[in-house]
Amino acid sequence: MIEQIETRFREVIPKADYCSLRYVRERSEAIPVRQNVVEPVSRGQDAGAMITVIDGDGLGYAATSDLTTGGLRRAAAKALEWARATAGRCVADFSKVPRTSRQAEYQAPVGKAWESLSLKDKIDLLRRECERLKTDDRIVDWMTALVYEETDTLLLTSEGGRIRQQFRCLVPVMRATANQGPETQTRTLGGDALTRQAGLELLDDVGFFEAAPRVAGQAIELLTAPDCPSGSRDLLAAPDQMILQIHESIGHPLELDRILGDERNYAGTSFVTVDMLGTYPYGSELLNITYDPTRPEQLASYAFDDDGTPATKEYIIKDGILQRALGGIASQTRTGKPGVANARASSWNRPPIDRMANLNLEPGGSTFDDMVGQVERGVYMETNRSWSIDDSRNKFQFGCEWARLIDSGELTTVVKNPNYRGISATFWRSLKAVGNEETFVVMGTPNCGKGEPNQLIKVGHASPAALFADVDVFGGA
Repeated sequence: MIEQIETRFREVIPKADYCSLRYVRERSEAIPVRQNVVEPVSRGQDAGAMITVIDGDGLGYAATSDLTTGGLRRAAAKALEWARATAGRCVADFSKVPRTSRQAEYQAPVGKAWESLSLKDKIDLLRRECERLKTDDRIVDWMTALVYEETDTLLLTSEGGRIRQQFRCLVPVMRATANQGPETQTRTLGGDALTRQAGLELLDDVGFFEAAPRVAGQAIELLTAPDCPSGSRDLLAAPDQMILQIHESIGHPLELDRILGDERNYAGTSFVTVDMLGTYPYGSELLNITYDPTRPEQLASYAFDDDGTPATKEYIIKDGILQRALGGIASQTRTGKPGVANARASSWNRPPIDRMANLNLEPGGSTFDDMVGQVERGVYMETNRSWSIDDSRNKFQFGCEWARLIDSGELTTVVKNPNYRGISATFWRSLKAVGNEETFVVMGTPNCGKGEPNQLIKVGHASPAALFADVDVFGGA
């Protein structure tokens, strides 16, 4: 199919300044086991192409699942029609957008291929771990699952560009829900965020085969735990909570198209403005946030974005100062501001827009024990379970699955229903310690939504544990 697509593309290139074809083939499989019973296995497969045309300063695109020469020619004609219709009316002058002629290939690393185990073997291992979650009659619901996705893309351009990329992603899922009287609590393995570009070796890497007793035990433990107290306390956030904090209060507000108002109708705007780039004190001097596509195992690692821009590691926030926004080449052209290679589309039938990719908090110099030891009165929280943030991505309220109080430098009582709230513009300035490499964990989310029509996309986050001063903490479901 790849060779056929290349031949057909050369046959259908219209008479225009620039044309590209982005071919995407996707395959997925999900295997759930709930209460020791195998639920229906779901499989999906999809393929199609989007053709984009630039003519003058106008841009148009059209997508099709008809990959014959005739189907691609019709899509190219429609894209050309839209490019001419938008000339002089676009928010950016697309004649000035750099175009790629690069030729390259990228393949995500896989240690143990998904196909190396039969469906029966995968079901058997999931059933074994599911059975280990039922440790007590108070466990009323329990499940394990594996979700696998593979994506192959090919970007061709009228200027000779050819970029082929292959991605393989795995999401391991484990959760247990306990009940006693009116009280119900759920504990998961990392909030289903221990997902990476990997094969079945990921299960060993994240401790999937050792996690069931701890997950179930903590769900039961929470049934009789006291509520998290309310008041101003230091907050020590585990990596599986930090990724949500980074995602919602740094990632989304720094997407450049959102800053420019393109998401206002659907998901809101941002408290960040273009004139803040390069000067704004986003956090304390310990805050170093990178867009980093160079960790091959991370969920959104790639060599080129969907516009063909080379992906390189860049500091978004350095020593607390906002350096650049998360804007692809079109938004960079539109504003004259630096960005990153993050023009990304969820599939063949969506155009690339500014999206988070791998957005990470760089490790600091504190051990976990160091951070606990410097807290006189605080809370340690693990694993996000709820989130709410306003439409300018500023005021937020987040809840976690599990927590322990910190008193006089020691971890003490387990508490349930821990929550905290703050304001993005000031919360990050309260950062007073960042964990070292030993606390650093690579995670991600496979279902970040944005755009109209909506695009669900994979986003990678990696973070150490981090300590914040004087946070508004409170209890309650």
